[in-house]
Formats: sequence, C-alpha cells, structure tokens
Amino acid sequence: MRRETQNILLVLLGGALLKIGINGDYLRYVKPSQQPWLLAGGAVILALGLFAIVRDLVTARARRVAGDEHGHHHPARSAWLLMLPVLAVFLVAPPALGSDSVIRTDTRAPATQASASFPPLPPGNVVPLTMTDFVSRAGWDGTGSLNGRTVELTGFVTHNGNSVLLARMVITCCAADAFPVTVRLTGLRAAAYPNDTWLEVTGQVVPGTATRATNYTADFTLASAHPVPAPKDPYES
Repeated sequence: MRRETQNILLVLLGGALLKIGINGDYLRYVKPSQQPWLLAGGAVILALGLFAIVRDLVTARARRVAGDEHGHHHPARSAWLLMLPVLAVFLVAPPALGSDSVIRTDTRAPATQASASFPPLPPGNVVPLTMTDFVSRAGWDGTGSLNGRTVELTGFVTHNGNSVLLARMVITCCAADAFPVTVRLTGLRAAAYPNDTWLEVTGQVVPGTATRATNYTADFTLASAHPVPAPKDPYES
C-alpha cells in the first residue's frame, strides 16, 4: 500500500472512531464504559494520520525546491479500495442486534447458583426491572421475590415459532459477545406486534415457568404494552 493511502486511511479511521464516540453510535458496538478509550484511540489515530500527511507534504516540497523528483510514483488504484470498509463505518451506522440475533443465539440466563437469594423488590404497585434482573430472579431466586408482583420491562419483540418473546441483548464487553435474555409474552394480543418493535410492558411472571426445560424463559402475563422508541443504549450489561 502506498504511503498516501495509509495516511488517508489513518485520518478516516480516526475520524470514524471520533464520530461514533461523540454521537453515541459506539453503543451499538461496545459498553458505555469504553467511550473514553474509543475517543482517545480515535484522536491518536487521527493525529498520526494528519502528522504523516503534513510530514510528506513538507518532504515533497523540499524535494521540489532541491530539484529532486525521484521517488514520485502513482499510487496503486487497488489500494484505494481498502478505504471502502472505513468509509462504511464513517458514513453508515449498522443497526443494533435484534430479533434475528435472538433466534440464532442460544438464550441463556445470567450465570448464577442453582438457587440464590435476591434482595426483596422495592415497594410499589409497579416495579421497573432490567430484563437481566427479571430473568435472573425468575429462574434462580429460591425466595420467589417476583411472585405476585407487577413489574415493568423494556425490550424488543421476537417471534419464535408460536411464541412471542420480549428480548434484550446483554453484552459483557462488546457486541461480539452479546447474548439474549428473554421472557415469553402471553395475553393482550402479544402476537400483533412485529419483530423488533420496542415495548414497555407491565405484568407478572407465571411462577414455575422458568425451568431448564424452557431454557429459563419465563412466561410473562401482560397487563399493558406500549410501543416505545429504541433506547439510545440498546444493550444491557
């Protein structure tokens, strides 16, 4: 690859990292805690690319002044094709993982003991919970803290055969290690919502449905369901 192409690639890559780090698109790739490292890496790469371009321009100008034109070559056109993936990251933000990823990935509950104790839910008629907390309690809480309690969950719809699931992707570090946590929606015409519709739902767990036989996917009896915009951070961690 010619030096000119390398320099421009560095500038584009650094600019792309800064762009997604500033506008929030980085949340489709990594956890929020990674933003400072992403911004720092993008700034360093951009600075290196700009420094190399300025250095080459100064060197070329000095050679022209000295009457030395040796070393000038036309860059290979094929090398410029390597910029396409970088331009794609710079110009197009891919969507967050959704229902297709849920179907392709084995659903599993977060790793816990066979039976664990969870703190009691706070008081209130409706208790907001993350999907991760709800799935953990439904499958592993020996005290039955969810039983009889109305909770509020936010996730996206996934149709899997005759089942309608509310899902959320969980990441440990980045989207590459994402896995889904799900509950099975029952009642209130849950099947009417298409795939990848984000819902805010309230309802109650059906006790005893989150077992090894159901892959720890509990039944959730809907009391209400409202479409909502996708959250800025689509993943749980």
